Amino acid sequence: MKKKLESPFLKREARVELVSLMDVMFLVLVFFVYSVFDMAVHHGLKVDLPIATGTLEKGERVVVTIDAQDALQLNGRPLPQDDLVAEVKRLVAVRKDTPVLISGDRKASLGIGIELLARLKAAGVEKASFQVSGKTDGGR
Repeated sequence: MKKKLESPFLKREARVELVSLMDVMFLVLVFFVYSVFDMAVHHGLKVDLPIATGTLEKGERVVVTIDAQDALQLNGRPLPQDDLVAEVKRLVAVRKDTPVLISGDRKASLGIGIELLARLKAAGVEKASFQVSGKTDGGR
């Protein structure tokens, strides 16, 4: 009687290889994490910020931009100062802890920034501050 040769591969049951599946899922996770960082919403315009040290505001915030020509914008939308103050007051009334960042260009007039800050404080905005660049520039 001849012995029948059987392959060891024929006796195995079907199974899912989890190592390669975990590698693929890890790569998908990394892809989505990096995608979320690229989707960060920037509310203001690019301005040349003054150099100083300050605290980092995280989370939801209202950004008021003063460009080099002293034009005001709220989250990227141009507004006159009276309308801007009323709109900021309305936005902050919804959430009291929302910070207001005044992002003023280095070439903007100091007076318009101070007037805006004073009007925001008079309107009841508690957390209003100027946004600065944290970079050091060798005494510029």
